[in-house]
Amino acid sequence: MRARRSRSEETPRAPLHPCTPAPLQQGNAVCVLVSGGLDSAVLAHAMARRHPHVFPLYVRAGLRWEPVEEYWLRRFLRAINAGGAIRPLTVARLPVGDVYGAHWSLTGRGVPGARSADGAVYLPGRNLLLLSKAAVFCALHGIPAVAMGPLKGNPFPDATPAFFRGFARLAGRALGFPLRVLTPLARLSKTQVIRSANGLPLGLTFSCMRPVGRRHCGACNKCQERRRAFRAAGLPDPTAYAARPARRR
Repeated sequence: MRARRSRSEETPRAPLHPCTPAPLQQGNAVCVLVSGGLDSAVLAHAMARRHPHVFPLYVRAGLRWEPVEEYWLRRFLRAINAGGAIRPLTVARLPVGDVYGAHWSLTGRGVPGARSADGAVYLPGRNLLLLSKAAVFCALHGIPAVAMGPLKGNPFPDATPAFFRGFARLAGRALGFPLRVLTPLARLSKTQVIRSANGLPLGLTFSCMRPVGRRHCGACNKCQERRRAFRAAGLPDPTAYAARPARRR
C-alpha cells in the first residue's frame, strides 16, 4: 500500500486564474492605457502602426466624466481600427472614492476653471494606480509592454522618467514578469501631438472635466488647454464646446 503523500509533497496546483502568459503575443503586443483624450488617442494610433497586437485598457476610477469619456473613446477606436491591430477595449475598475473622499473629480464641485494653473488638475497617484492595474493585466495576458501618454513638461511626480523606470522594475519583480513602460510622447507638447495626428478624427476625442451632456463644457482647465493647443498648432478645433472661450483680460 502506497504511503499517502503529505500536503507539501502534492503536485502543485494550476494557477487560479485562467489567463497565463500567451506565447502568441510575446514581443509583438502592447497594452495602451487610453482615456479618450487627445494624447492617448494619438498614442493608440501610433502603437497600432508599430505593433500587430494592441490591447487598449480603460480604467474606471469613479470620476465624474468617465461615462462620457468612454463613449467617445469607443467611437474613436472604431474609427481608426481599419487595419484590425487594435483589440476590443478592456474596461477595468479601480474605484478611488474611498481614498479621494470629496475630491472635485468625484463630486463635480470646484472643478478647476479655464484660468487655473496646470497643477490644479492633479489627481493623487493617478499614474501609479493606472499602471498597477495595467501591469497585472499585462502579466496575466503575456503582454510585455504598457504604453501611456504623458507629455513634455508634465509637472506631476508620477510622470517622471525615474518614476516609470522604477515602476517597471518593481512591477516586474512583484509579478515575476518583465514589463516595459513606454512613454513615446514624453518629448512632445500637446501642440506637437496635434500636429502629428495625420488626419485622425480628433473631434472624437474627449478631454473635459465637467461635461455638458456629451459635449465639452468649454469652461474647465482641460477645455482651455485643448483650445490653446489647437490654436498654437494653427489647425481648426473640431470640438463642440457648450460654452464660448473666456475673454482675455
